[in-house]
Amino acid sequence: MQMYCVKCRQKREANNTQNVTMKNGKSAVKGVCSVCGTGMYKIGASV
Repeated sequence: MQMYCVKCRQKREANNTQNVTMKNGKSAVKGVCSVCGTGMYKIGASV
């Protein structure tokens, strides 16, 4: 799944993606950037 990496400032492939529910109840996908290892989130998506 492609997500925007804030550190790389580009869309990158995400590793170790998992569905999470945020505090406000919205669904999101949490992952790790394949290049720099920064944590990434995509709000409103599912794997």
